[in-house]
Amino acid sequence: QVQLVESGGGLVQPGGSLTLSCAASGFTFSSFAMSWYRQAPGKERELVAAIARIGGSTNYADSVKGRFTISRDNAKTTVTLQMNSLKPEDTAVYYCSAVRRGVNVYWGQGTQVTVSS
Repeated sequence: QVQLVESGGGLVQPGGSLTLSCAASGFTFSSFAMSWYRQAPGKERELVAAIARIGGSTNYADSVKGRFTISRDNAKTTVTLQMNSLKPEDTAVYYCSAVRRGVNVYWGQGTQVTVSS
């Protein structure tokens, strides 16, 4: 059974940091690129960051460049999103996704991130 389980969300003050983790199981993790998306209330889901299957090639949304870092551990089948200098506009539900040939094949259930004072 395929599972993507996100954790690490919560409430943080502006300027703070959070680390999101996504634990994957039930599929060949190293065969998939991995991505983090987010969806704020009333907005469409948007790509935040992505990382290639092997080698660590990454890309980021312009809004998070220099603040967020995506990484993966193929041995532990996990993908992490380190989020620094958080802003209120980063408030959203964050989703982990496994991507194959440009298609989001699997999705997690999401974890809420709220940035507020």
